[in-house]
Amino acid sequence: MSDLIQKLKWRYATKKMNPAKAVPQEKVDRILEAIRLTATSSGLQPYEVLVVTNAEIREKIKAIGWNQAQITEGSHLLVFAAWDNYTAERINMMFDLTNDERGFKNEGWENYRNMLLSTYPARDAETNYQHAARQAYIGLGTALVAAAEEQVDSTPMEGFDPAALDEILGLRAKGLRSVVILPLGYREEDKDWLVNLKKVRRPTAKFVTEVK
Repeated sequence: MSDLIQKLKWRYATKKMNPAKAVPQEKVDRILEAIRLTATSSGLQPYEVLVVTNAEIREKIKAIGWNQAQITEGSHLLVFAAWDNYTAERINMMFDLTNDERGFKNEGWENYRNMLLSTYPARDAETNYQHAARQAYIGLGTALVAAAEEQVDSTPMEGFDPAALDEILGLRAKGLRSVVILPLGYREEDKDWLVNLKKVRRPTAKFVTEVK
């Protein structure tokens, strides 16, 4: 754990990535696997991750992403896209998958399925999307930690036009909406103004409260 803490101290929101240095695929695969294995509410995994390496597509995304250079300078761009709604089909898909993988049905689990089926699909689509988007942020947090563990630089970004990104990637046709993006790459230290600045966080005493 002490090694992980050091790597989290090492990581920062990289401002200048080296376009000549690509992240090895095995590192990307481990970061993606960490995201896949992370927690989500009710285990529904209500989002997907798109890995964009196509240079032309990333140029289009950069244009609707405040021209943030990391989008094209990094070697991989992760796009977290949440379900646009919770449907009975989607809920049943995950519960059926769980039953198939475990090889049995559990009465309590089936009761929980029915509770979700009676609650989630009845809500309006925007409420459901916002809930799904919050799950995508859990995945983003895991991705940041996993990238740090691999000593891969990353920069989480909300600064883009979601509707335009949805159109570029054809997300709405898939029942998805973009939430947040994460370029992966390697810092270009001699050109990044932030690289040598001290990481600043609130002191523990002003951030953590123990309730005993």
